[in-house]
Amino acid sequence: MSWPVDRGTFELGDLAVERGGTIADARLSWQTHGSLNEARDNLVVYPCSYGATADDLAWLIGPDGVLDPGRWFVVVPDMFSNGRSSSASGQPDYPAVVTAADNVRAQHRLVTEHFGATTVAAVYGFSMGGIQAYHWAALYPDQVQRAIVVCGSARTADHNKVFLSGLLRILEAAPEHEGGGRFSAEPTAALRAFAHVYAGWGLSQDFYRAGLYRTVLGAPDLDTYLARDWEPGFTLRAADLYAQAQTWVHADISAGEHDGDLTRALQRIRARVLLLPGETDLYFRVADNAAELPHLADAELRPIPSIWGHRAGAPRLDANADDFSFLRAAVREWLGA
Repeated sequence: MSWPVDRGTFELGDLAVERGGTIADARLSWQTHGSLNEARDNLVVYPCSYGATADDLAWLIGPDGVLDPGRWFVVVPDMFSNGRSSSASGQPDYPAVVTAADNVRAQHRLVTEHFGATTVAAVYGFSMGGIQAYHWAALYPDQVQRAIVVCGSARTADHNKVFLSGLLRILEAAPEHEGGGRFSAEPTAALRAFAHVYAGWGLSQDFYRAGLYRTVLGAPDLDTYLARDWEPGFTLRAADLYAQAQTWVHADISAGEHDGDLTRALQRIRARVLLLPGETDLYFRVADNAAELPHLADAELRPIPSIWGHRAGAPRLDANADDFSFLRAAVREWLGA
């Protein structure tokens, strides 16, 4: 079964960003699934996660998937520095920090100026996509009807920042690093270390204890699993991985006009918010979403009961059918209400 799929690039002009600097001749790459209805009220924004492109996210979309393109017009904007939209790897004067809010403001222009929609039926996001979903709801409370945050948070927690600091220090320690997230060549050895560290955080201790990398993913041993499933997994240039990690570090819906008052920023959200953290996620803890919940006007917390860690929020049907079914049922119910 097929459905309309389109893609293109939205020209933003010179884009000033909130932490200083300008993305010259900024562009936002995008992909769409489904059709925008006559009322223009069936649009769902589906932002990218760390290191991902719109193509990487397409597995979730389908008549039997989490997002049904027969009902929804799904807009997948490529995050800055993913190699398709404007990226640090392609611009020597790329700003030191491009925030999640900078991404969302550009996406808002895409939705309103290019697609002509003033209502967003939902924003669905996993991981950094969930961070962007939270920012959509906070920045545009009168337009966003629903926000679905899968393994994400309103503000990057300190423990999460420790993980990200480790990744950034690995890249900075590479002999190819010239400073400020710039590299004379791709730091192959550093990227291999980067992948191995990521593997320890992306999946839970319980996942490894149960040996699911062998019994489900088919690796004969741990070393093979790390080399086969993780080392080739980061296809972006090092400068882009560095830049997106900075976006993640600085994510905070209360920055700017709220002066760091997270409670006030959460209280401004009017969308119905579904929080779907993974029970064993090491980045975005259930406790972080539980602390946000009392300050949201209309929200529900439904932890994903899984030992797949962060990847419970991006479960491929062929490997993790239980988590896929949980996610599909929860999201479809929320979108149908």
